[in-house]
Amino acid sequence: MKDLILDILYPKFCINCKKEGFYLCDDCLSLIEILDREYCPFCFPAKLSTGTCSKCKSTHYLDGLYFACSYENKTIKRLIHEFKYEPYVRDYSELLTFLLISHLANLRKTFSDFNGFIVIPVPIFIKKKKVRGYNQAEEIAKQFAKYLKLQLLPDILIKTKNTISQTELTKEERKENIKNAFLVKDRELIENKSILLIDDVFTSGSTMDECSRILKENGAKEVFGMAVARGN
Repeated sequence: MKDLILDILYPKFCINCKKEGFYLCDDCLSLIEILDREYCPFCFPAKLSTGTCSKCKSTHYLDGLYFACSYENKTIKRLIHEFKYEPYVRDYSELLTFLLISHLANLRKTFSDFNGFIVIPVPIFIKKKKVRGYNQAEEIAKQFAKYLKLQLLPDILIKTKNTISQTELTKEERKENIKNAFLVKDRELIENKSILLIDDVFTSGSTMDECSRILKENGAKEVFGMAVARGN
């Protein structure tokens, strides 16, 4: 009944062509290029690499990044923007998770490749979450963990600072802005564990890298990022 009421109040229309009944119809979905290669998250698009390349490992904490598509795609950009700021489209999480799963399928990754991993979403500041009503990364993480049958720890990583938006900052300003903005709530739950860190968009990597630093300082064995889109 609840779903029926929501469908009446907020009918689904394709975000691209406006066809009724879909958030993104099959025809428009086919126009999105889902990547079938892995790149170093910090050298992209210069270097193909299964994980963070040896050069970047010396200055970064993230062990690698899976990302489904480019944030330069207008449909993807609009999907993620609406998902972040329009509460009535929280169901976008299923669609965005589908893009991630499709990317892993293109890489020929199977459930066994992530056996034993723990899924953790990149957190947002608690006051921002209360205003927005949800954390978009957490919504994707829920769907992703459910699909891969992995343990989800949505509250283990906490954002303690209400940092300013990273959008207009330089790379160095982003690193400084996000520095020491996170803490781990219970170290014992992540000690010697492999982590999949989930977010909607990866741009400079400052946020995920800082999260990875904190997780590793609290005992995590390795941290791989998972993002729907990668910006330039």
